Amino acid sequence: MRPDPLSTYRQAPLAELLAVLLRQFRRPLAAHGVTFTDAEAAEIARRLAENTPLDARETALRDALAVLVRESEGVLARWSLTFAQSLAADMDAIPGWETTAEFLEIANEKTNAELRIATGSALLVALGDTIFIPHLETLVRRGEPDLDTVIAERVLALIQS
Repeated sequence: MRPDPLSTYRQAPLAELLAVLLRQFRRPLAAHGVTFTDAEAAEIARRLAENTPLDARETALRDALAVLVRESEGVLARWSLTFAQSLAADMDAIPGWETTAEFLEIANEKTNAELRIATGSALLVALGDTIFIPHLETLVRRGEPDLDTVIAERVLALIQS
């Protein structure tokens, strides 16, 4: 039997995973006026993993993240796709490209939007924004053995505890 390549992520402290996700959003969040250091990201993630009530800074973080996820949903909507549809769609079903360069550009946009929605939704749900639970449920239902799915499962378990 092959070892589970995701077992490290299944067993890692949730706060560590959330801190990594927060750091991935550092630049886009800064554009929305939300800045933090690595140490502050770790502290926010610890508080989220412990279901601590939000402070004003975390509320601002939640609001900015929601804008970023909505922007990414808008990227997918340009191709008339929801998040779930985009995850299931092959690139040949996406219009607007004829050349290899156009294909790569659109594939990159699609992938970045999907990633931002997946990781942003995990953070948003951990921040108490239940509107984004369906995105996490979509990841779990599709059954792909990947990091996004593991994080979705763990965040959903967190809010159910």
